[in-house]
Amino acid sequence: MAFVVPLKEKRLLDVKVRELPSCILMWDFSPTGIAGAFQRSYNRYYNKFINVNKGSIVGLQMVLAAYVLFNYCFSYKELKHEQQHKYH
Repeated sequence: MAFVVPLKEKRLLDVKVRELPSCILMWDFSPTGIAGAFQRSYNRYYNKFINVNKGSIVGLQMVLAAYVLFNYCFSYKELKHEQQHKYH
């Protein structure tokens, strides 16, 4: 017996391409809906990488890598002028 998951409860990676427009239309774009989405993603991240029996440094490394990437993207305009150019 196959168990069918409603489209609203499916994760985005489990949604088929033909179901994507109807899935996006079901999302809640109100401020409380967006805050709830951030809270769910934080809880999923925390339970997967931080709150585990055999803890490791991987979760904190991911946060540090995201921080470094964000700062690099933020200051790219200034760093672009520091590049050494070849003059032919």
